[in-house]
Amino acid sequence: QVQLVESGGGLVQPGGSLRLSCTASGSIFSITTMGWYRQAPGEQRELVATITNGGGTNFADSVKGRFDISRDNAKNTVNLQMNSLEPEDSAVYSCYAHLYSEYASWGDYWGQGTQVTVSS
Repeated sequence: QVQLVESGGGLVQPGGSLRLSCTASGSIFSITTMGWYRQAPGEQRELVATITNGGGTNFADSVKGRFDISRDNAKNTVNLQMNSLEPEDSAVYSCYAHLYSEYASWGDYWGQGTQVTVSS
């Protein structure tokens, strides 16, 4: 089984920072894109940031200049550094990976999500 496990969510005041981490485990042969999506109550899931195995990045306009994404290919880990957080950033953040595994060839996998709440 392939699993994506996130950590690092929580409650932070406006203007504060949080760092999310996600590790993919299982019989994984290759991972192309990893990233983060978020979903606020009553809203559709939206892309936050992605990073390819070559280091190419893509960010939602709403987080450009505030968030940064990085990954460790050797550890199958992706991190999201979130700075200058705003109440509008409050959501469940889910890790994503497009990968090739022993079980199902190429496929999209998701973590269970971690809550980020920005409030004073």
